[in-house]
Amino acid sequence: MELIPEFKRHLEKIIDALRENLKSIRTGRANPSLIENLLVEAYGGQSKLRLMELSTINVEGPSMLVISPFDPSTIKEIEKAVLKSPLGLSPQVQGSRIIIRLPPLTEEQREKLKKIVQQNVEEKKVNIRNQRDEVRKKIRQLFEAKSLTEDEKFRLEKEIDSITQEYNLKIQEIFKNKEQEIMSI
Repeated sequence: MELIPEFKRHLEKIIDALRENLKSIRTGRANPSLIENLLVEAYGGQSKLRLMELSTINVEGPSMLVISPFDPSTIKEIEKAVLKSPLGLSPQVQGSRIIIRLPPLTEEQREKLKKIVQQNVEEKKVNIRNQRDEVRKKIRQLFEAKSLTEDEKFRLEKEIDSITQEYNLKIQEIFKNKEQEIMSI
C-alpha cells in the first residue's frame, strides 16, 4: 500500500520547508542563510535573482556578513535589496564588497522573532493535520469501496496517528532549538 510512504514524503516536505523558513530568522550570530534568499532586482530590474546567485556571502566574526558580488555592477542593486528587506539591516559599500554589521538583538526583538517562529511552527502543524485528514479520508474511501477490511482500516489509522505524532514531535524539537538559538545572548 502506497498511502503510508506517500504520507511520510508529504510530512518530510513540511519539515524541510519549516527548516528552510527558520534559516532566515535571525539569531544572535551572523549567518549567510539570513540574507542568501533575498530577492535582488538585478541588471536594471530585468531579472530577479536570489542574493546567493549573485554573490558569495561570508561571515567575519560573530556579527558581520560580507557580500562579494560576482559582477561588481550589481553592487547598488544588492545594497538596495538589503535595505528593503524586513531585516532592518544597514549595508555599507566598501569598494567591491558590502559589509553588514548585525547589531545585537534586544530582548524585545528576540520575543518578536520567537513569535514569528511560533507562527511558522503552528502553520506547519496545521499542514500536518491536513495531510493526516486527507490520508484518513482515502482510507475511509478504500474501506467503503470494500478494498480494505475493518482490521486493515483500524491498523492504517493507528499507524497514521503514530506517524503524525512523531512528526509533531520533530517540529516541536526544531522549535525548541530555534527558540534557544534566538534567546541565547
